[in-house]
Amino acid sequence: MHERPARFLRGLAILAFAALSIAVAIYAFAYLYREHSPYNRFAAQFAISGLDVPAHFFGAGLALLLTPLQLSAAVRRLAPRLHRMSGWLTASGILVAALAALSMSRHTQGGAASGAPLAVLALVWLFCMGKGIHRIVIGDVAGHRRWMCRTAALTFAAVTLRLILGVGIALHLPPLSVYVFATRACWPLNLAVCELLLRQRSTRPHPSAIALTLHS
Repeated sequence: MHERPARFLRGLAILAFAALSIAVAIYAFAYLYREHSPYNRFAAQFAISGLDVPAHFFGAGLALLLTPLQLSAAVRRLAPRLHRMSGWLTASGILVAALAALSMSRHTQGGAASGAPLAVLALVWLFCMGKGIHRIVIGDVAGHRRWMCRTAALTFAAVTLRLILGVGIALHLPPLSVYVFATRACWPLNLAVCELLLRQRSTRPHPSAIALTLHS
């Protein structure tokens, strides 16, 4: 009775995750070509970072665009070569984006109040990705999936940050204060949700165990 609503909500969440990831990835690519007002404080501040901004937006946009594909069980099962190729492209995008973010963190609006959380995010992002790659290299598929889920949650921080900014704009809150809060909240919130989902999955009984119980 309760399985259908749960499956529907899960499917809806997956669809929202994919749609938001693709939308923000497209925004990141478009950001590289759009004209920015000289009166936009954020654009002006990032402009002095040189190549850091285009490198970060391109790398993060690529990783965000490919993340829904990487998390797809159907792709892993039916097209493992595509999964591996997409995985290395995602990892390359994260490497470029994270290194650029470390440099960009010195020029963010709000100074160290926003720059430090973004720098920590970049380091944790690289750490989780590295652990995921290490796990698959040594043949630990389950561990690989767990660490790459955490990596995906950190990649999705770009979406969460913009959602928080959108709420702040809607509520007419001070933009800089909202931005500083968003940089501090976007990735710990995502990691917390990810860990909750991973724990639920680890404690969920396997279908074969359920069938064995029913027939015993």
